[in-house]
Amino acid sequence: MSQEWTAAVQWDGHGLAPAIVQDAASGKVLMFAWMNAEALRRTAASGEAVFWSRSRQRYWHKGEESGHVQRVVEIRLDCDADAILLRVEQVGGIACHTGRERCFFRRLQDDCWVETDAVLKDPSEIYGRRS
Repeated sequence: MSQEWTAAVQWDGHGLAPAIVQDAASGKVLMFAWMNAEALRRTAASGEAVFWSRSRQRYWHKGEESGHVQRVVEIRLDCDADAILLRVEQVGGIACHTGRERCFFRRLQDDCWVETDAVLKDPSEIYGRRS
């Protein structure tokens, strides 16, 4: 695969673009992360989601610690070419480090954030004892 295709993405000043991850079967938005050109190339080549971690300043293969990898079904680019959509099969049904199906588990209701999704697995069972 030619690497020139990543040049079509309108990367921001830090060489990043937002990546939205959607469950290919249900359509639920699972999470949001950042990608740079190399993360996008690694994702396309491996068939599993790879992101750029701004906090750790390194590549992050989703599920590298938890085993909850995201198998990529399709990669899409939005109309402005500045946002990436990954449609995935979420291994283990857990995308969030909190042990939930998705990271978007809070809904604004009557001026309060209400947790709408249950924890499916205690994060300490997924990651061990870490802070």
